[in-house]
Amino acid sequence: MSEDSEKEDYSDRTISDEDESDEDMFMKFVSEDLHRCALLTADSFGDPFFPRTTQILLEYQLGRWVPRLREPRDLYGVSSSGPLSPTRWPYHCEVIDEKVQHIDWTPSCPEPVYIPTGLETEPLYPDSKEATVVYLAEDAYKEPCFVYSRVGGNRTPLKQPVDYRDNTLMFEARFESGNLQKVVKVAEYEYQLTVRPDLFTNKHTQWYYFQVTNMRAGIVYRFTIVNFTKPASLYSRGMRPLFYSEKEAKAHHIGWQRIGDQIKYYRNNPGQDGQHYFSLTWTFQFPHNKDTCYFAHCYPYTYTNLQEYLSGINNDPVRSKFCKIRVLCHTLARNMVYILTITTPLKNSDSRKRKAVILTARVHPGETNSSWIMKGFLDYILGHSSDAQLLRDTFIFKVVPMLNPDGVIVGNYRCSLAGRDLNRNYTSLLKESFPSVWYTRNMVHRLMEKREVILYCDLHGHSRKENIFMYGCDGSDRSKTLYLQQRIFPLMLSKNCPDKFSFSACKFNVQKSKEGTGRVVMWKMGIRNSFTMEATFCGSTLGNKRGTHFSTKDLESMGYHFCDSLLDYCDPDRTKKKHLKTKKERNSTIASHQNAREGQEVYDRGHLLQRHKQSNSDVKDTRPNEPDGYMVDYFRRQLPNQGLVKIPERAPSWLLKKYLRLNQATCRNIKKYSTSWTAPRNHPFVIQGDVTANSSEWVQSKPHGSLESLSPLKGPKKNKNSQIWAIKNEDIKPLSSNWETASSSFGMDANVLKYKSLQAEETNQQSSKRTALHLTKNKDEQANKNDGQPTLYLKFQRES
Repeated sequence: MSEDSEKEDYSDRTISDEDESDEDMFMKFVSEDLHRCALLTADSFGDPFFPRTTQILLEYQLGRWVPRLREPRDLYGVSSSGPLSPTRWPYHCEVIDEKVQHIDWTPSCPEPVYIPTGLETEPLYPDSKEATVVYLAEDAYKEPCFVYSRVGGNRTPLKQPVDYRDNTLMFEARFESGNLQKVVKVAEYEYQLTVRPDLFTNKHTQWYYFQVTNMRAGIVYRFTIVNFTKPASLYSRGMRPLFYSEKEAKAHHIGWQRIGDQIKYYRNNPGQDGQHYFSLTWTFQFPHNKDTCYFAHCYPYTYTNLQEYLSGINNDPVRSKFCKIRVLCHTLARNMVYILTITTPLKNSDSRKRKAVILTARVHPGETNSSWIMKGFLDYILGHSSDAQLLRDTFIFKVVPMLNPDGVIVGNYRCSLAGRDLNRNYTSLLKESFPSVWYTRNMVHRLMEKREVILYCDLHGHSRKENIFMYGCDGSDRSKTLYLQQRIFPLMLSKNCPDKFSFSACKFNVQKSKEGTGRVVMWKMGIRNSFTMEATFCGSTLGNKRGTHFSTKDLESMGYHFCDSLLDYCDPDRTKKKHLKTKKERNSTIASHQNAREGQEVYDRGHLLQRHKQSNSDVKDTRPNEPDGYMVDYFRRQLPNQGLVKIPERAPSWLLKKYLRLNQATCRNIKKYSTSWTAPRNHPFVIQGDVTANSSEWVQSKPHGSLESLSPLKGPKKNKNSQIWAIKNEDIKPLSSNWETASSSFGMDANVLKYKSLQAEETNQQSSKRTALHLTKNKDEQANKNDGQPTLYLKFQRES
C-alpha cells in the first residue's frame, strides 16, 4: 500500500470499538491490496518501480517471494509499552535538542491588569549603524509550500548564535511552539523583535513565545514587537505579557506570571503599500543574573504536553477503562490527531440510547487558552466524582483535543501547514489538504447516523474581547422555539460561572464569512446546540474577577462549569438510584441546613410544632403559629430581578422546565435575599419539617395547577381559605426536625398517587382561614424516593 492508503485505512477508525462496519470496510480494503500484492514474484522484488511502503513485507517461501501485510499499528498513538510518537517538523526547520518544560503554578492572588499612567512612550529607532542583528531565523522560507517532514526537522548542523561576550541578550525560539523571526539590538538595553508569520503565509502575526538568556538583574530592559497586524488588541486594555524564570521556578516554585511596565500598543507606520503595522512595547527588570527566561503571549500548551497527558490516561488502569484513545487521522506532516471516546462501557441494550456530546479545540494553534479549558474538562470528566460518573453513564463524549498539531509544533498563530485557516474549511472536500477537519466532519456525520448529538462545542481564544462567551447559530428563521433553545445552554453557563462567562457578549448569527466554520457546518448538519466558546487572552470584567487576568486554573475551571451546565441542561433521568447534585448544589444544601436551624430558632422558640396526642396515624396540624398563607409567602416571596428569565407564553413543556430551572439557578446565587431558602435543581420547593413532636417526616410539595403555582418566583395571591393535603409513605421513621429544601422529581404523575384521607384536627383557626391535613400512603414512590424514607407532599388548593 502507498503511504496515502496507509493513512486512510486506520484513520477511518474514528468511532469506538462498537462500530463493526468500520472494521468490515478495513478488512475488505486490506484484502484487495493483498490480492494485488500476491502477483509479485522474486523478479519484481528488485524492480525499481516496486512501490515503496512499510506496510507490505515479502517472505521467501518455497522458492518465491510471498507478500504479507505487516501487523497493524497500535491505534492508541500513546502506549504503555513504548515511547510517545515522535514529533515531526517540516524538513527545513531547525530544532534545538533542548526540551522546554514549565511547572504548573497558580498565583495566590489574581493578577491585576495594567492601568496606563499616561506616561507611556512610543520608542523611535531611526536607522543606525549601531543596530545589531542578534537573532535571525533564515531557514523559515526555503520552500514556498510544505514538502515533507522529519523527526527533529533539519538534519544539518544547527547554526549557532553569535557568542557575545558583553551584556547582549541571547534569544532562542527553535523549540516546540516557539515563534521568533528576527531580533535587533537598537540600544544598549533595548531590543526590537519581529514575530514570524504563519509558515507559508505573510500574515497572522499574533502569537509569540521565545527564550532569553545572558541578562543582568535590576536593569530596565525594553522589548518592542514591531509587526503585529491587528489594529485592536487586549494590550490596549490592560493585558500584560507572560514571563517565566527557571531560577524562580526552582527556588520558589513560581511559574508563569504577568509582568511589564510602560506597556503600550500603537500603530508604528503611516501605512505604506496599504499595510499597517502595530507595535507592542514593554519594559521589565529580570529578577536574576544569567537566568534562562521565557516570554509568551499566552500560557503555552504544546503537542508534547498533550501526548504526555494522554499517555498518563492510557497508563491509568481506571481511567483507561472508560476513555479510549484512537488516532482520528494524520496531518500533512504525519503527526497524529487524537480522538477520545469517553463513556461508561456500553451494554448491548444501551448502545443507542446514550446521546453524544462533541468537543474540539486548538484548530487555531496560537489560541492556547482553549487547550487549558480542554484540560480542565478532561480532568473533571475523567475524575471520580459522582457527577462525572453520571455524565459518563448518560452520554458518549467524542473529544478531539488538538485539531492542528502541525501549527502548534511550528508556532503558528492561526493556520496549518497548508497555509490556510482550518476553521474556514469544514465544507472542503480536499481530504489531503485539510485532513483533521475532514475526518472530524466525517466522524460527526457517521455518529449522527447512530445516535442523537445534543451538543457540539469548539474551543477558541479571543484577542480583542474580555471574559468568556459563546457564538451560536440563529434559528429564528425556523421557529421561535429553536431561537430560544440556542440560548439556553449559554445562559445556564453564565449563571453557573457569573464571574467569568458573559451571556451579554454571546452572539447568535450566521455570517456568510463563517459558513465554513465548525460551528455553522455542524449546525447545518442537524446539531441544534452548536457553539464556539471564546476565551479571552486577558481576563474578566465580571464579579470578583473584575480587572484581573485569567490564570490556567481559571481556564481549567471552565471545564467543570461546562459539565455542571450540561447536567443542568439535560437533566438526566432521576429514576436511577444516583444523585444528580453538583458540588455547588451540595454546598447549597449544607448552607440550607445551617440556615434552616437558624430559621427554626427564630420562628420556632418552642411554638413551631404542636404536641400530638395520638400515634402517627392521628397526626394533627403542626404548622407554625402563623397565618395559613405564611408558608406559601415564605417560599414564594418576591426576589430581586437579577437576570431572571421571562418565560414565553405557549412554550412547550420541556422549554418551560428548562427556563424554570434557569430562574431557580439565579435564585441560588442570591444568597443575601434567601437566607433560609435554596432553590433545588428540579422542584419548585420541597420542605422537610416536623409534623409531630415525637417523630419527624419528610414533607414535599406536590406540583399541580398552572406554571405560576409551580414557580417559586411567581407566587399565587394570598388565599384566605386553603387546604393542605399530605401524602405519607409507609413505615414512618424519625428524621431531622429541621426545615430544609430537598430535590424531587419535577413532573410527578398524579395518577400514581393513591389517596387515603385522614381528617386532622384544626389548630390556630382564624375567622377568615381554615385548613385540613390529610395523610395518604404512597406505596409506588417508596422504592425510589429517599431510600425508603417517609415522604409527605403538600398541596395548596383554594377552597370554594
